[in-house]
Amino acid sequence: MTYLKSPTASTLQLGPRAADKRGMRLNERLVPVLFGGCLLAGAPAVAEALVGNHTITIAGRIHFYAVGFTSLAAAAACIALSVVGARFRDLRTVMVGGAFGVMAALLALHGLSTPGFITPNKMNGVIMLTGGATLPTGAALLTLSSFGVNRRLKLSIGRLLWIEAGLLVAILSLGISAIFWPALVPTVPQANSPAALGTLAFGLLLFGILAFRAMHTFLLTRRYSDLVVTVGLVWLGISLWAALTMTYANLGWWMGHALELDGILAVGIPVALDLARSVQSRPLSGDLHASDLVLSEESFLGSHVRALTLSLAQRDDYTEQHTRRVALRSVQVGELLGLSPGRLRALATGALIHDIGKLSVPDSILKKPRPLEDDEYEVIKRHTDQGAKLLDELGGFPASVRRLVHDHHERLDGGGYPQGLRADQIDLDTRILTACDVYDALISPRVYRPAWKHVDAIDLLRRETGTAFDARCVKALERVLARERGEQEPRPEPVFAGAVATARA
Repeated sequence: MTYLKSPTASTLQLGPRAADKRGMRLNERLVPVLFGGCLLAGAPAVAEALVGNHTITIAGRIHFYAVGFTSLAAAAACIALSVVGARFRDLRTVMVGGAFGVMAALLALHGLSTPGFITPNKMNGVIMLTGGATLPTGAALLTLSSFGVNRRLKLSIGRLLWIEAGLLVAILSLGISAIFWPALVPTVPQANSPAALGTLAFGLLLFGILAFRAMHTFLLTRRYSDLVVTVGLVWLGISLWAALTMTYANLGWWMGHALELDGILAVGIPVALDLARSVQSRPLSGDLHASDLVLSEESFLGSHVRALTLSLAQRDDYTEQHTRRVALRSVQVGELLGLSPGRLRALATGALIHDIGKLSVPDSILKKPRPLEDDEYEVIKRHTDQGAKLLDELGGFPASVRRLVHDHHERLDGGGYPQGLRADQIDLDTRILTACDVYDALISPRVYRPAWKHVDAIDLLRRETGTAFDARCVKALERVLARERGEQEPRPEPVFAGAVATARA
């Protein structure tokens, strides 16, 4: 019998895009990257605490020109982002662009209302109100966007644009009113006043929620841009602290203004880059699920994973479709069982390529229209070792992913392969993949047998719980399948005996 040579990185010919190791290197350096991100995010707060209360004198024209006109440019860029998002029919980008457009417009009005230029030469309510309201208003709009208020209210892109235009007109009207009626707007909130501290608490809460959701997205995607968004949100929170606890006579107040613009750029630029790549920006929405990693693996897991799934599809379309279904259900089960974002990412990657070792199996065995002979089944069983070996050669895949590829045919009772591991040697992630893999193999039609019915496959998983499958995984899989089928799954009566081997690897 002739066997195919085991695939290698060179024989796969992954190409330059697939050889891009940035996402893979980030996987390996996650802790240092997170540490660097924390330093970058927290450094301004340390600087504010050390020197922020120093008294300085800076001419009002610096505030008028630097804050006013820089913010006007930022507002124009954010409005343009919102308009471009509308052309791409991307609600998230429209909301983000609108929120930052409102923030930048308020900050521009804050700078342009500096006393002695457009407005009379005395402190006015507009400069006070806009200084305190810019960041909380933006945080509120971003939070509403992140929790999908636009979808719940069924707002169209056209309506969103009209709402954003209305907010900008209101800001413009506020500015015009300050020129003719300076006393129309009260001079609130004063620094460290109850109103200022209440606004600060409200704003920090919102920015904290946004930063937490952005970090969750980063831990799933491992994209540097999503970490930059998280850092930018922290900067906006720090600048809010400076704006509401200090005055223009403090160095920290001026530092906060600069940090505010930096924060807007740190959040806005990654959104614009995602739009340019025709990828929906997710860190601010916070609704990225592990299933999205499976559905868009090149965007979120990297071109190296996509290249492997394409190689599998070119060799055997059934195997590629099978692995995609298994991966989708696996991460949904993982979410139900409370796996961390990092483990969900590894599970998504490992499940998508868990059968990559089948590239080494000859077509005469892989696509045989009859049951396998014993020696042929032994060849099939080698795919777990071959898959792990290929990932080792490619490099960059974490141990958790390689373990999923290597161990997904192990059983709790030690009767699996390739090592015959016992229950205490098999982690939860592998148990999830094993249950989902067998279920999908059973319900899929094969050239040598018809597909099993759903109730029959579930019955086998239930009956072999404790020997082959983990009870928690089987129950969670049933919940996922019930949701998938849009019905409450009744417990089926036992139908007929079977063995996990029926799934044929």
